[in-house]
Amino acid sequence: MGDVSSEPSMEEILSSIKRIIAEDSDATLSPQRGRRAVTPSDAEASDAEPEVLELTDQADEPETAEPEAAPPREEAPPKPTLVSEAAVEASRSSLAALSALVVKPEVVGSDTLEGMVREMLKPMLADWLDQRLPDVVERLVAQEIHRITARG
Repeated sequence: MGDVSSEPSMEEILSSIKRIIAEDSDATLSPQRGRRAVTPSDAEASDAEPEVLELTDQADEPETAEPEAAPPREEAPPKPTLVSEAAVEASRSSLAALSALVVKPEVVGSDTLEGMVREMLKPMLADWLDQRLPDVVERLVAQEIHRITARG
């Protein structure tokens, strides 16, 4: 890989970061150190009541600039898709037909024979799908890819 001894250790990296932070904080504190010392007259003035400013003059409200209107966007040309519009529409219609076939589930605890069979079959169907669905999907996708690439 590389020479590990030439890389700085975690402690060296941390101390470097701490040193940089300390230098930055010293740089921000140095202007404050240049302030004059507080004299007794300053201390007496701070003990006295703070000066109250009366606002009798009206301040002119600054005019707010209205944001510039963004230039109208040009619609980007449609990106080329992997499948044609006809294929997309055929897929949509097939899915719509499948969703129309879906039977609304009955209320849980249904006393009908169909409801009881459905409840008993759910775990078995889930196990069957868990075991076989990945292989079925992989096989069908591989067949479809082979069919598409064999044409070219």
